[in-house]
Amino acid sequence: FDGDVHAHAVTELREEISAVLSVAAEKDQVLLKLNSPGGVVHGYGHAASQLKRLTDKNIFLTASVDEVAASGGYMMACVANKILAAPFAIIGSIGVIAEMPNFNKLLKKHDIDFEQHTAGEYKRTITMMGENTDSGREKFKQELNEAHDLFKDWVKGNREQVNIDEVATGEHWFGTQAIDLNLVDEIGTSDDFIMQQLEHFNIYHISYQQPKKFASKLSQFLQESLDKTISAVLNRRLPWQ
Repeated sequence: FDGDVHAHAVTELREEISAVLSVAAEKDQVLLKLNSPGGVVHGYGHAASQLKRLTDKNIFLTASVDEVAASGGYMMACVANKILAAPFAIIGSIGVIAEMPNFNKLLKKHDIDFEQHTAGEYKRTITMMGENTDSGREKFKQELNEAHDLFKDWVKGNREQVNIDEVATGEHWFGTQAIDLNLVDEIGTSDDFIMQQLEHFNIYHISYQQPKKFASKLSQFLQESLDKTISAVLNRRLPWQ
């Protein structure tokens, strides 16, 4: 799982998990190679919930972090039965952040009016263009705290061994530090882990690719044909060469 801000890779993840669940036997295990700095709450909440489908079916899940599993990335990792992290992998960042610029003073300076109409007191709490109010800011901070509380409950529910008040400060740690905080279970790389399992398991790499639409397939075919034509022309030996 290579995560971006919007957790787009969850589209493939859910298909891969469904495939595993359709064939998994009693003693089968899953290794998730996870790399993500986190992003939107709903996207990573969905990804973490997809991983929960495995553990709910008693399929042992190991999450391996070679580089980073922070914020939403750790929200996913903590679902695993075991978390493996490389020594300098970045772990944690159990917090919530939101920020945006406000251009209201700039608009006023240039005599530009901005209007925004809502139905519902808190339909819009803070805005980029309008003048923000103290009550709007307070409501927005309340919503951030609520998301943080849900995040902490999720981590605590999946890793009872952590001291949630100690680790839910928004800080991040390297793998060798995270193990002392019970955020991870072992230090090592995914490569070493796979090599160790070769004696005990047949290993399969599961990957789902979105079916391509006809227009996309045609475009790819034309591009490949053009590349081959150009290559043939460039490689042709002419009489005077």
